[in-house]
Amino acid sequence: MASDTTTTDESPTDTEPKRAVVLASGGMDSATAAYEAMEQGYELYLLHTSYGQNTEAREYECARQLADEVDANDFLHIETSHLAKIGASSLTDDEMAVEDADPDADDDEIPDTYVPFRNANLLSMAVSYAEANECDAVFIGAHSEDFAGYPDCRPAFFEAFENVVDVGTRPETTISIEAPFVEWSKTDIAARGTELGVPYEHTWSCYRADEPACGTCDSCAFRLEAFQNVGERDPIDYAERPDYAESDD
Repeated sequence: MASDTTTTDESPTDTEPKRAVVLASGGMDSATAAYEAMEQGYELYLLHTSYGQNTEAREYECARQLADEVDANDFLHIETSHLAKIGASSLTDDEMAVEDADPDADDDEIPDTYVPFRNANLLSMAVSYAEANECDAVFIGAHSEDFAGYPDCRPAFFEAFENVVDVGTRPETTISIEAPFVEWSKTDIAARGTELGVPYEHTWSCYRADEPACGTCDSCAFRLEAFQNVGERDPIDYAERPDYAESDD
């Protein structure tokens, strides 16, 4: 029979803070994911990877700034060259040019900026980092406009990867793969980030350049349009800012 005595004792699991690794690319999506994780009560561990991408120096600078902004418990930067050596992506292969955004492109076509199986590589490192620090989750900033063309940004991929994590970690380890924006548009992310106070001036999305952003690649186009849709001016500098993204200010 249950006792009527009320106790105020709490188990250790009730008092331990939640912890999460955030894959911090230096871009606006991962920065918003970090603020979303923080809003959900997680203590943050940020992981940034340089893998030979065109703008790796600028992305590192932004990820490092984000770690300071969110007062992360730890910031881990990993340099790996294998994705660049594998190539087959305009982000890592000097012989492939990053193309301008094409509004008439087939949404289901895999773009040349796809880095083969990149997110599986990044998530594997993030899960190792998370398990070593007894974290509860790994956050990634993938969104719906990514998964149209990037197979490793789709909900089915994240669900499958979480199954791999369950099988491949210690029996007592439970790490969820959190992609909070996977059904969201870039505009939704910009709106949420504005609400959360994400410092977008310290983020970078351009595929081509360190400074200023080109304004014409796919990533710049999606970003500029998102800010325009929420009625905000993108706070970073662009070499070319399309008419639709100009502010009246």
